[in-house]
Amino acid sequence: MLKLLRNRQAKPTVEKRAFEVAGRSLPLTISENNRAKRLTLRIAPGGRGLKLTIPPRLPAREIDAFLERNRGWLISKLDLVPDQPKVRAGIKIPIQGVNHQIIRKDGRGVTHIVEHETEGPQLIVFGDEKFVARRVSDFLKKEAKREIEALVAHHTNIVGRKAKSITFRDTTSRWGSCTSDGKLSFSWRIMMAPPKVINYLVAHEVAHLKEMNHSARFWALCTSLCPDTDKCKSWLKRNGNKLQAIEF
Repeated sequence: MLKLLRNRQAKPTVEKRAFEVAGRSLPLTISENNRAKRLTLRIAPGGRGLKLTIPPRLPAREIDAFLERNRGWLISKLDLVPDQPKVRAGIKIPIQGVNHQIIRKDGRGVTHIVEHETEGPQLIVFGDEKFVARRVSDFLKKEAKREIEALVAHHTNIVGRKAKSITFRDTTSRWGSCTSDGKLSFSWRIMMAPPKVINYLVAHEVAHLKEMNHSARFWALCTSLCPDTDKCKSWLKRNGNKLQAIEF
């Protein structure tokens, strides 16, 4: 039975524990929110954990009952996020939607792609095994900067607005963002998605330079920039968690 600790001032509390579901032991964070009227359960990007927001002073038995009622929903969602191996030599990782096998070589060199005739595309990484994951992520960051900055230039030219800045991060809550003063930000992980999806993400954020909302006018502008908007939105919804689950 879950026991939430509360101080005398009834200050909202946060508790962390493990929750067993679908053969996995996931970190569960339970947070009181004074403005919450109901329980809200979310799965962290990549299936890395669970976040439960509850109203203050909610009895522990109601929390446990809620989690049990939603066990089936959790299982169905987590089935879409298979356990991913940590990035290392020998595994395959998608680059612009195509799986590339990571090949490590001794010595020094620039990480690059080789089209192998029999074994398919390969990503060649140099140096010690302990640096492989970092060098793969560095490669994706460089690819993101090169590809996305070009797409931003293309789409901003069409909408007649300029981006104040473009940054790249390993965000877990969103794939991209646009601030009211024109600053664009993208997750470099999007470089693992197919080119059309990358283009959609850039078109989406550039459209926000003109429409800071998700109104009908925004979606019309987004679709004019990327005719495959609906298909790409669906692809990200189906596959986004898989990309977030990859550990670098």
